[in-house]
Amino acid sequence: MEAGIELRGTEVKSCRMRSVQLQDSFARIENGELYVFGLHISPYSFGNRFNHDAVRRRRLLMHKKEILKLSNKVKEKGFSLIPLKMYLVRGFVKLELGVARGKNFEDKRETLRKRQDDLDARRQLGSRH
Repeated sequence: MEAGIELRGTEVKSCRMRSVQLQDSFARIENGELYVFGLHISPYSFGNRFNHDAVRRRRLLMHKKEILKLSNKVKEKGFSLIPLKMYLVRGFVKLELGVARGKNFEDKRETLRKRQDDLDARRQLGSRH
């Protein structure tokens, strides 16, 4: 789903310069409003004392019906809201949200096993040369 994002001052200029990191960010519904946490928007280089805090919670703008729909999804076991990408639409900054399910224990073990196998294969190839 697409959501608008409430930004302050120089944050829009930083978004236009593509100095945004979505890594480790997540969205949560609090008091009927949608917020994004951990979204890192770097301070604007020409922003002087009016610059913004790089990592703060920011309100996402969606209709109440859409927020209720998302909250019903998130209440199910293991689901969370994850920002997928951030882009500009006619001068407005938009955030694309996805509902994702976290890995269970077996999936984590499988990922670790694959990673270890890849590492072993690279070591074997490196020792032959």
